[in-house]
Amino acid sequence: MGSTALTGIVVLLGLLLVGTWIILYQIMKQQGRMLLRLDEFEQTFGRLTAPREPSEPQGLAVGTPIPPFALPDLTGKIVTPEQFRGKQVLLIHWNPGCGFCAHIASDLAKLQDQLMQQNTQIVLLSHGNAHDNQHLMEEFALKCPVLLLDGTQAFAPFHDQGTPIAYLVDEQGQVAQPLAIGANQVPELVQGALERHKNGKPNYDKPSLAKSRIEREGLKAGTLAPCFELPDIYGHTVRLKEYRGRKVLLVFSDPHCGPCDQVAPALVRLHQEHINNGLAVVMIGRGDPEENRQKAELHHIEFPVALQQRWEISKEYGIFATPVAFLIDAQGIIAQDVVKGEDAIVQLGQAAVDSKLERTYEQAI
Repeated sequence: MGSTALTGIVVLLGLLLVGTWIILYQIMKQQGRMLLRLDEFEQTFGRLTAPREPSEPQGLAVGTPIPPFALPDLTGKIVTPEQFRGKQVLLIHWNPGCGFCAHIASDLAKLQDQLMQQNTQIVLLSHGNAHDNQHLMEEFALKCPVLLLDGTQAFAPFHDQGTPIAYLVDEQGQVAQPLAIGANQVPELVQGALERHKNGKPNYDKPSLAKSRIEREGLKAGTLAPCFELPDIYGHTVRLKEYRGRKVLLVFSDPHCGPCDQVAPALVRLHQEHINNGLAVVMIGRGDPEENRQKAELHHIEFPVALQQRWEISKEYGIFATPVAFLIDAQGIIAQDVVKGEDAIVQLGQAAVDSKLERTYEQAI
């Protein structure tokens, strides 16, 4: 082989090495960019998905004017904030179907005369229809105005908020105290309004919702299930203590609750399949007995359907939602934290007959 050919081969190999190096460099450079982008994505995604501490709604700042509204009262008369100018106003977000609202209604009724004597007016901005609201007002002897929210005339500060929550509004129509949240803080705000009028200055220490005295998410596993003795839809008496020695799937329902209708057929199947397996299904409804009877007959319910007055037993078990369920073991102890919704209730009932929750409460003690 001649020197010229050899030189050509060497040059060619050199060019191949240089080309290969350039290609590898470009690949490594590109991968580096991709890794940097992935790292940036992970950091951003981590910030977006990192668990955050739950926060309470902050509400309008003290001194902020209350936004205008024009809402009908129970007679259809339109009411605006200007009609209360010159008075302190306790503006409360309300719902006649809310257990926490019913829980504090008697407290408000006891203080309403004293409030009016001190130029302070309770005003309920309420969901629901006039009939349901009027029934609640009569039951607790409340005499304050009720203004109906129909969804198209929403009061902005209460939009997407729960019930009950409240603002104290001063004589000039401005927020006088921070937003009060829940069935503990709202009565405290009412009491603070009395003190404010008396002393001419606020006397309200807003507690944390986490320190609420009212159980909101249901009694915990390991708790002795509160006993009850209630009439059923046919006039018989249902006593929890009579189920000792058997597991009880205790379901809270409502004849006007759509998801309750959805879970009913599954409860019927559980009852039919496992009535002899040591599992009893017991339902606690609320409202009109005839409505509850019609629902039971519609779904061919043969297990007991007891009726509570308003939310009396729901309050004992610390939860006002429907449908929810507790599994109570043979010794009368709550075996697992409350579950909510059709799928979770069915799974709880099935787990009970499979003995998967036989002693789970002991782990929670």
